[in-house]
Order: sequence, then C-alpha cells, then structure tokens
Amino acid sequence: MGGVPETHSGWTFLTNHARVLAAIADDQNTRIRDIAARCRLTERAVQKIIADLEQGGYLTHTRQGRTNEYHIEPGTGLRHPADAGLSVAGLLSVLAQHDAERDTRSQRLQTASVSEQGSAADE
Repeated sequence: MGGVPETHSGWTFLTNHARVLAAIADDQNTRIRDIAARCRLTERAVQKIIADLEQGGYLTHTRQGRTNEYHIEPGTGLRHPADAGLSVAGLLSVLAQHDAERDTRSQRLQTASVSEQGSAADE
C-alpha cells in the first residue's frame, strides 16, 4: 500500500478534503497511512487535511491506544456559500450511494465476465 501516490494533472470534482472525510466515514479507526493510500495522497497531506477538518469543526478524534478513533460532526454545514444549507451528512450520503452503485456495477461486470468465460470453455 505504500509507495508514491500517482500524479494527477488537471481538476477533479471532489476535493482532497472530501476524499479524506469519506475515507474516515467508511472506517472511523482507519490509519493515516491507509487514508493516504486510498486517496492517493501523501501521509503528510492527509495529516494536514485532518488538522484542517478538525479546526473547521467537521471532525474530532480520540486516542485509542496506538490509534485514533475519528468522529465526524454530521450536522456541520459545508463551507462554500453556494452550498449553504447542505451538511456533511448529506455529502457523505451521496458519496456512499455512489460507492454502493459502483460496487453493484462492478459485481455485475465480474459476473458477466465469469459467465462468458464459462460459455467459451463449454464450446
């Protein structure tokens, strides 16, 4: 999982802050190293983003032995004025729905591929 994150040029729809928050929403006990690998960021960048999210009131953490347990503040509003009235919980809900749909599509494609391989072997 280590290694250098892939480089990306150009713009994206989701900010790195949103990606880190979504990773934490999936696993509140996740390690910075794992968030960095998932989001394709450096560990230092993830540490900075987590500090930003905590300073903004979106996230808190408690120390659990050698790890952190993160807590997302779901009612916190998004920062941009155009997003007034939208909460972190709403954003995370949309991202979770997208992930579920993506996983379903992926499973269908894998099933179709296995079926095609089986049909080819029967011939």
